Amino acid sequence: MKFRGRAVIIPPYVWLLAFFLLPFLIVFKISLSEVVVAMPPYRPTFGDPSEWWGALRQLTIDNYLWIASDELYINSYVESLWIAGISTVITLLIAYPLAYGMARAPAGLRPTLLMLVILPFWTSFLIRVYAWIGILKPEGLLNQLLIAIGLIDEPLLIINTHWAIFIGITYSYLPFMTLPIYASLDRMDHSLIEAAADLGCPPLKAFWTITLPLSLPGVVAGCFLVFIPAVGEFVIPDLLGGSRTLMIGKTVWLEFFTNRDWPVASAVAVVLVAILVLPIVIFQRYQARAGG
Repeated sequence: MKFRGRAVIIPPYVWLLAFFLLPFLIVFKISLSEVVVAMPPYRPTFGDPSEWWGALRQLTIDNYLWIASDELYINSYVESLWIAGISTVITLLIAYPLAYGMARAPAGLRPTLLMLVILPFWTSFLIRVYAWIGILKPEGLLNQLLIAIGLIDEPLLIINTHWAIFIGITYSYLPFMTLPIYASLDRMDHSLIEAAADLGCPPLKAFWTITLPLSLPGVVAGCFLVFIPAVGEFVIPDLLGGSRTLMIGKTVWLEFFTNRDWPVASAVAVVLVAILVLPIVIFQRYQARAGG
């Protein structure tokens, strides 16, 4: 029985080993290499096993020292974390009432509401981002609507600003925040709310003392699902934020495909993974201690 129980978790571990750990080790190895004018544009390549020791001696941490000393990369990390953090908060403020309403809706209506939440996934992500360009540009649909109803006299400059990035990230990742929160609220024992009401607890206090704490696992999961990809987002900042936007995803792209500096680009990616994985590990250990 013990072997059968362990055999169930073997496929996920094999999947993570093949598609996460091994590619990460390859990127980490490239980050310790030196850039050269060749294909691939770095050295060493670990081609001949008999030369591995000599290749290992050529590995260097100069790329990491370069990242730590260059304000471009530091500012990219800071701005990426800042934009992702604000976008996550905005997404949470929109997703929680949405998930709460879905959880309190009649049982027969919930499948339809769930379908409406995941409906944007039926359209290409790139097409949906391009659609926001037509909505947010000065002569776009949003400005035309605001002028038509008399709220503004001249078009607002939204495209190529941080606001456009916030809107794009919030729209694109809203389902990733809504679904975990909805799952937590849907599993909640609603008799607890009824008992609190019978004991004279006001609805707002019952929400803060019962509903919100019970939904925190879904909130945390949704925040991770939004924040982590938002930090490394490239398409939305590039299309909606313009050339002045400095996020780490765009920096990695430029290093890989414009400067062809694969070692530095790999080092930037490794540091980004470390920044994102560390809080998750700390949170998991905290959850394990709290549960124990």
